[in-house]
Amino acid sequence: MQEQHEYYMRIALEDAATGKKEGNVAVGSIIVRNGEVIAHGRNLVTTDKDPTAHAETVALREAGRSTGDVEFPGATLYTTFEPCPMCCGAIMAAGVGTLVMGGRPAPGESRWGDYTVEGLIETAGYGAGIDVVTGILTQECVDIR
Repeated sequence: MQEQHEYYMRIALEDAATGKKEGNVAVGSIIVRNGEVIAHGRNLVTTDKDPTAHAETVALREAGRSTGDVEFPGATLYTTFEPCPMCCGAIMAAGVGTLVMGGRPAPGESRWGDYTVEGLIETAGYGAGIDVVTGILTQECVDIR
């Protein structure tokens, strides 16, 4: 499973690199369902002048357009950096089954205080609805930012 997670995270890292070249914060996300990448997302906040255009929400929007679905049970969202509270809420609202993360802010560096996706998922009572996998290509995901 580790190799599979690393394979998909490398794809998300490519999207992060593209976003960085465009002048955005380098975060990339993909959504995988049944072994197929159904959506890509990269941070587009700066280029699109849209504060909601984070990599995860961009990927969810693309997944909706490409599949005609608005919920993604059984799908896995890979993201190079810990999703913010807005994105975590969107991931839960879309019913994503698994969230795989690369990097996280260093202690004391989060603009959200002691926020973690696990904490928000627990607070929302959604713990049984999503599996969270951490530590996939962590250093690569931190370094690209």
